[in-house]
Order: sequence, then C-alpha cells, then structure tokens
Amino acid sequence: METLNFKTNINCSGCVTAVTPFLHKEENILKWKVDTDHPANILTVEVQNIGEGEVVKLIKKAGFDAERI
Repeated sequence: METLNFKTNINCSGCVTAVTPFLHKEENILKWKVDTDHPANILTVEVQNIGEGEVVKLIKKAGFDAERI
C-alpha cells in the first residue's frame, strides 16, 4: 500500500461529490479524502498497484486538476 498526496482544485463538498464516483470505481484506490480546509485542497489517496498518473487521469475525467506533492 502506498499513500499519494495531490494539490487539487477540489474545494467544496459539491466538488467532492462530483469526484467520488470516479475514485470509488477504481478498485486499487483503497481509501481517499480531500482536505478542503487546506489552501491547496490536499487529496490523500491510499493505493495499491496503481500509480500517480492513473489517479491524476481519474481526477481529470471528473473535471478537476491534481498535481502530486
């Protein structure tokens, strides 16, 4: 298991709701959360057998940006 952190533009509960189905359908994402109180809206993702590129693609499909930090 690996933990990845991303700076995102997911900045409200509506945004979290929009990205949820994209992250939940990926079986290699074990757990995730977005800290919308942090200025960089940090997305923390616990993954196995999936890389940062795949997570970024999922976020982009949901209409948001993510940059690994």
